[in-house]
Amino acid sequence: MSKIKYVHTNIVAKNWKKLSDFYIKVFDCTIVPPIRYYKGKDLESAINIKNVTLNGVHLRLPGYNKTGPTLEIFSYKPSLKKQNGKINTPGITHLAFEVSDVNKVYKKVIKHGGKKVGKIITLKRSDGKKVKWCYIKDPEGNMIEIQKWGK
Repeated sequence: MSKIKYVHTNIVAKNWKKLSDFYIKVFDCTIVPPIRYYKGKDLESAINIKNVTLNGVHLRLPGYNKTGPTLEIFSYKPSLKKQNGKINTPGITHLAFEVSDVNKVYKKVIKHGGKKVGKIITLKRSDGKKVKWCYIKDPEGNMIEIQKWGK
């Protein structure tokens, strides 16, 4: 049996520098060098797009050591328009961060260019555990869940 390890999630950004700065400022992510820049026949062959370039960065997610998973934020040239930004769109729809204060992080997201989606609510599971959470969007419209678990 082969060993499997989760390594990263990718966001294709309009502007990888601005979006990575948002995740650094709001969620305390850190840059994992080097900055990526790829072009040429190997890249074109791998993704089946002619004359494409790719720039970006990996960000270490908070709460992990140097070998933990990253958030990969890349920009492609040429790029396409975003299709749909609804939470019920099939496919991967959001990133989730556990925080100590949902209201504080919610305000921080807005301060740094994020957008409101819904209200902050608290749900109670059948085992009595509660989660305070909400969905919110980063500056490019990607969905984020911020949550705090309690009793």
